[in-house]
Amino acid sequence: MQQGSGEPFPLFSPCLTMANENSFVATLRTYIASERFTLPVFNPISLRVQQELVKKDPNFRTVEKLIRADQSLSSNIVNIANSSLYRGLLPVSTVKAAIVRLGLSEVARIVFTDINRKVFTCRDAQIDAIMKKLWQHSLGCAFAAALLSQRLDFGIMQHEAFSAGLFHDIGKLLILKVLAEKKRKTKGLVVSEELLLGAMDLLHTEQGELLLQRIKMPEIFVVIARDHHLEEYDPDNYLLVLVRMANHICHAMGIGLSHDPAMALSRQPEALQLRLTHSELEHIENFLKTTAGLFD
Repeated sequence: MQQGSGEPFPLFSPCLTMANENSFVATLRTYIASERFTLPVFNPISLRVQQELVKKDPNFRTVEKLIRADQSLSSNIVNIANSSLYRGLLPVSTVKAAIVRLGLSEVARIVFTDINRKVFTCRDAQIDAIMKKLWQHSLGCAFAAALLSQRLDFGIMQHEAFSAGLFHDIGKLLILKVLAEKKRKTKGLVVSEELLLGAMDLLHTEQGELLLQRIKMPEIFVVIARDHHLEEYDPDNYLLVLVRMANHICHAMGIGLSHDPAMALSRQPEALQLRLTHSELEHIENFLKTTAGLFD
């Protein structure tokens, strides 16, 4: 048993037992509860932009003001608006003009990827490697969910689907950040990757639900964080169905921490419910294959 900051933290060898796993999960849950209200998970400006953009009717002026408060983000938004993909007859020089040209859905995607990429990093090499995979999976799910919302008419905005995909595994990020903080404070603390990944699988839905509730995200995102792995779920919650399907696509393609190449995507219950065709699935897979940063 390793001591750190006056609290016990069990050290486990790579040779796991169920007793070890249960003890680690219980201890980790206690630490998460103690750190939940003090450990920052998001960049403050990013969080405020996210909270505004995921509303049904985002306030344009509020979004503009928040983006202007971050010099790096402001510059990136303007540069993208002037890029060959979006460039108009005249260049834009203000955040307001850039938002008008890009539209809120595209601004949401840029903000989330620009700022949150930095959130998924850690000085601890073991945790940083897992965070990189988690970022790839979260971003892959975000793109896949947005593409599904675009191709299937369920009245779901692309930026809403993108955000839901990005946030669905946020409980895993919280767990990793809490453990990184404990490893920083506890000299010599060693946790095997198998044990850590197992604990993340067990805890991330409950911890994601609690985290999104605490930062006052819309209830629909809280439900998705909680229910995206349940065998029985609300089939009328189409945003949840889109994220679950996006999750399947990323697992089948090996985007993230797990890879199930034998998964028959067209036979998944969500694919059948959404009436996805092979052509639609192929389009999404091709998009993800050519998206920078999703694969090592």
